[in-house]
Amino acid sequence: QVQLVESGGGLVQPGGSLRLSCAASGTGFRINVMRWYRQAPGKQRELVAAATSSGTTNYADSVKGRFTISRDDVKNTVYLQMNSLKPEDTAVYYCNADVSHSIFWSNDYWGQGTQVTVSS
Repeated sequence: QVQLVESGGGLVQPGGSLRLSCAASGTGFRINVMRWYRQAPGKQRELVAAATSSGTTNYADSVKGRFTISRDDVKNTVYLQMNSLKPEDTAVYYCNADVSHSIFWSNDYWGQGTQVTVSS
């Protein structure tokens, strides 16, 4: 059983910055991949960034150079540093974790989502 709790969303002006956090809690699990998704009104959910346990990171083209995903495996927390924010970044951002509970059991878990609004 793993629970993801997000924080850090809010209202920011264009060009500003926000830092999202997602903390994973539970016992007997290992996080393989942590991801950030976002979903804007009327649009499909899209993958924003991902970070593997080996340190590899990947980003959607729309956020490359502006967003940075990072992991703190001691705290079981993933962050999304968002700089140079644009109105089109406005969306609900969701944390997702690919978790191994055993050799034979892996699950995906989702956070509740946090609203990011970029507007003047």
